[in-house]
Amino acid sequence: MTDNNTEYAIIDHGRGLRITPPEPFSFEQNMNYLSRSLGECMHRIVGSRIRKAIACKDGTTVVVEVSDGRNDGLIVQVLEPRGSLPLPDETLDAVAEYVMDWFDLQTALHPFLRMAERDPLLAGAAREFEGLRIMGIPDFFEAICWGIIGQQINLSYAYTLKRRFVEKYGKSIVCEGELYWLFPKPEDIAALTVHELDALRMTTRKSEYLIGVANLIAEGSLTKEKLLALGDLKKAERTLVDIRGIGPWTANYVLMRCLRMPSAFPIDDVGLHNAIKHVLGSDSKPTKEEIMKLSAGWAGWEAYATFYLWRWLY
Repeated sequence: MTDNNTEYAIIDHGRGLRITPPEPFSFEQNMNYLSRSLGECMHRIVGSRIRKAIACKDGTTVVVEVSDGRNDGLIVQVLEPRGSLPLPDETLDAVAEYVMDWFDLQTALHPFLRMAERDPLLAGAAREFEGLRIMGIPDFFEAICWGIIGQQINLSYAYTLKRRFVEKYGKSIVCEGELYWLFPKPEDIAALTVHELDALRMTTRKSEYLIGVANLIAEGSLTKEKLLALGDLKKAERTLVDIRGIGPWTANYVLMRCLRMPSAFPIDDVGLHNAIKHVLGSDSKPTKEEIMKLSAGWAGWEAYATFYLWRWLY
């Protein structure tokens, strides 16, 4: 289900990239998804372009601007650090890797769309949102934190809590007079006490969960690489669910948006239930048993089916 042939080329005298996404791909559909919340603090929409700070593996922090090159694919320009000299290949490679992961450009979507066009629940979404990718959260700690922060609250307030968390404990870089934020590092959060998180106005339990996960990641006992090495969705899910504060919904959300497991299925998600209710024109949300029957044909593509259905609402 992956396409490892995604190509990129260095352009602009070593200050940018051109990435050729696999078809089908729609920059507009992905832009619409990223534009859905004014409360998002991890990227900024500037006209028809997306800007984001990235901490590269070589230690460089950059601000990139991603735009639609149409026939030329995605154009990625490095705005910060400024300069006329070419950036190191290691930095540009890290930027390319991040953007390709962010836009899920390693997944071949044709099998999903062929399945979806025959599915009564998915056919409309597949036509309406064709070219949409599961916009990911490449940072493992960020993905888990976002899952925990969003538990049992509405999406608007979840964005508010995330912004408070990021602006209090994250680092920022200035680009054209605006701040671009990097998500807090697990090492920094692991060193905190629950009392120190009180100002964010999160529940005590969520604060405990965030610090607990930060400790596990900081000490190296929980990593994206170790979960991927398990080679099995259920094993990875069980590993996450064994952690205090992570239930099946949060586990599958992380497996879906960070580890890129296409069979991840947050079946208990309220948004998914409401989306199915919308598509069916029903007066009530489906039961879990009904969802299991309705999704019987989605095997191997549950994550994409969920993401496409979400787009009816978000």
